[in-house]
Amino acid sequence: MPKQTRGLPSDRIIIIGENFNATRKIRATSPRVQEIDGRTGIAYTDLDGARKLLDCTGVIPEDPAQRNSFMIPHVAQALRNRDLDYITYAIKAQERAGAHIIDLCVDEMSVYPEERYEWIGFLVKTAQSITDSIVAIDSSDSKTIYAGLEAHDGSKSRPAINSFNLENGRQELVGIAKERDAILFANASGNAGMPQNAAERVENLVRCMEMMDDGGIAPEDRFLDALVFPVGAGPEFGGHYLDAVRALREQYPDVHIFGGHSNVSFGMPNRKLLNQTFVTLSIQAGCDAAMLDPLMNPPADFDGFRFAANALTGADEYSVKYLKYQRGLRKRKK
Repeated sequence: MPKQTRGLPSDRIIIIGENFNATRKIRATSPRVQEIDGRTGIAYTDLDGARKLLDCTGVIPEDPAQRNSFMIPHVAQALRNRDLDYITYAIKAQERAGAHIIDLCVDEMSVYPEERYEWIGFLVKTAQSITDSIVAIDSSDSKTIYAGLEAHDGSKSRPAINSFNLENGRQELVGIAKERDAILFANASGNAGMPQNAAERVENLVRCMEMMDDGGIAPEDRFLDALVFPVGAGPEFGGHYLDAVRALREQYPDVHIFGGHSNVSFGMPNRKLLNQTFVTLSIQAGCDAAMLDPLMNPPADFDGFRFAANALTGADEYSVKYLKYQRGLRKRKK
């Protein structure tokens, strides 16, 4: 398995918390949406136990018919409100649930590039004032990633770049990652679009690996994203991903392999169950990292499975690591 990446654990599934993305929404009919002191918004209990409200009064439709189908963009609303209480809650809750990297994305904040640059700069600085965890600067636009890196303080933690691929213009991120001592995510998207099967995923990521070889990126700082698509949109998509992970792990034992695992359940009922099962299958296939909501799917479950599976299959000879893991659990319970 991969060597330890500086700033990340060596004996756990590395969790990339996906929840601070401006695309995140909550139904306006959710019981979490409440009216307090004439304001309507998302009620939450902060990490000190105080009841708080993210004010969404100005964005929730007053018309009941519209409200029934409305989705509240709560992360975007927190950013627009400069609501540091909610931003802190959203970041620290993921960290306390077990996230090692906090993914940050503001692409939905504006259609204007200059405004996105300002938003990512604000968010990176704010996040680094809240957490010492590694933050991943996530954007479909390379220049937004550059803006986030400019705002990032490398004396506090390393940055992560999410992500480069074979699309025109993205390869420049390899050199930037080397300059910034950044962890680099590479995804399996090709120059002509999304991969159609496992073979295309592997082929595209092999080319990305060659570029990272040329760019001097350390193997342990590489995260390969084999791209998870919703099984509701295609029953073969789960198998494509898992087959690609197996092939990549066999070819590249020293890199990290992951995916946006919660994508698999999009549009399906009981997403928690599907996500839990899919991450477990992905670990069996060779993943040592996962991008998901750690509040929905607790990372400790995946760590337990990995240690137990390695003991049962002989990968953990004489169950040394499993026994150490169990001793650690007992100490934490005391």
